Amino acid sequence: MRSARFRRMRRASAVALVSAVTLSALAACGTSSSDNGGGGSEGGGSVDPAAPLDPKTKVTLTIDCMPPAAKAAELKEWKEDVAEFNKTYPNVTIEGRSTPGQCLEPPRFTAMLKAKSQPDVFYTYFTDLPQVLDNDGAADISAYVSDKSVPLLKDIDPNVLGSLKHDGKLYGLPTSNYTMGLLVNRKLFKDAGLDPDAPPRTWDEVRAAAKKIAGLGNGIAGFGEYSAGNTGGWHFTAQMYSVGGEVVDASGKKAAFNNDLGKQVAENLHAMRWEDDSMGKTQLLQWGDLQKQIATDKLGMFLAAPDDIAYMVQQLGAKYENFGMGPIPGGRNTLAGGNNYMVKKGISGDKIKAAVAWLNFKNLSVGKGQFDWARTKADSLPVGVPQPNFWLGESKTKDDAARVQNATMPVANFKSFMDNPVAGKAEPPKAQEVYKVLDNVMSGLLTNEDADIDKLLATAEAQVDQVLAHQ
Repeated sequence: MRSARFRRMRRASAVALVSAVTLSALAACGTSSSDNGGGGSEGGGSVDPAAPLDPKTKVTLTIDCMPPAAKAAELKEWKEDVAEFNKTYPNVTIEGRSTPGQCLEPPRFTAMLKAKSQPDVFYTYFTDLPQVLDNDGAADISAYVSDKSVPLLKDIDPNVLGSLKHDGKLYGLPTSNYTMGLLVNRKLFKDAGLDPDAPPRTWDEVRAAAKKIAGLGNGIAGFGEYSAGNTGGWHFTAQMYSVGGEVVDASGKKAAFNNDLGKQVAENLHAMRWEDDSMGKTQLLQWGDLQKQIATDKLGMFLAAPDDIAYMVQQLGAKYENFGMGPIPGGRNTLAGGNNYMVKKGISGDKIKAAVAWLNFKNLSVGKGQFDWARTKADSLPVGVPQPNFWLGESKTKDDAARVQNATMPVANFKSFMDNPVAGKAEPPKAQEVYKVLDNVMSGLLTNEDADIDKLLATAEAQVDQVLAHQ
């Protein structure tokens, strides 16, 4: 799984950076191997998609986002999984790639699609599906995915699988998922006389708790928000969802935030910033800034995905014990997302079968691959973060038990988040361009005490309508 840091980087910078990279620069580092798999063309050809891969057919798969050497433990596990996979499929050669630009930088990802230079099996976010299909980049794998090729298919959250479908066709298999909640600094909650095991559940409670935490002084902010690099718009969207609102209407062609709910979100943020002085003096923050603040006990809470916790411990030197999570305040809906692998359009049917077999082993088998929590713990990697957790039924029961048994962090700190799940909603169409516009709303609210909220929302509405008109 890619780290939260780079997932946000892709969201935040996709619009601004696309023009910065040429196609030729990517083609040299991302070109897929030649199709020597045989056995027919994409879509099956002479190959029966429902039949198992013929063990006599030799297949070579290029797969991106293999951990780099700098991530020694993750790379060790990747190599172990390849070796274990090859016990069942000795005829499949896995050629992993760790070219950073393929996994981390949005302009190179876009250029890769346009150059048709993606590997046979390539990594994307749920929100990348329209872009991939616009570039005719992914194979329809519907006929290759069944309860025979993916035995736990019935236990995968249908909302997660739905993010990988278009017009009833399946274009990918999930690697991880997330929903946003309220991340809290347990030390500051206790110092302010608040219960860290019962994080605020409404925005009024957030405001009251933020005042108490900011009252500790020493430059401590109670609640933090983004307002730059597209992340402000991303969080404005999350807040709209949390109170039952939308950012784009059901048609996907009109803005839907210039209304009473949009004004409610905006007015609450403006009041916390200027009336309560509970959001700190420094604004125009983007991904990475709030993480540094809460990791150094200078921020009480902010909206986040659970994997932010692992990032702060591994990269910023924080302690797991200092963090907890509750569901997103308001609780009507929350912003959801995740990542997955897709299969390059045009490769052979045998290669598609091999790709599905690898993805099933590596990412979709409880107790194996990425869900081998005992191994993860032994390799000193984090265990116990609430997500990814796209399992249902018996698979969820088994995975949750193994996660708790091998936890390297106090999972009780996330009980409020886990016990009160909030329905996730996907990001809006043209998400990055919409977020870029909504950054102006957030920055206006948080940097200008005299901000005209009605004007901010109306201006943003007109600009988003223009963005959506060009689809």
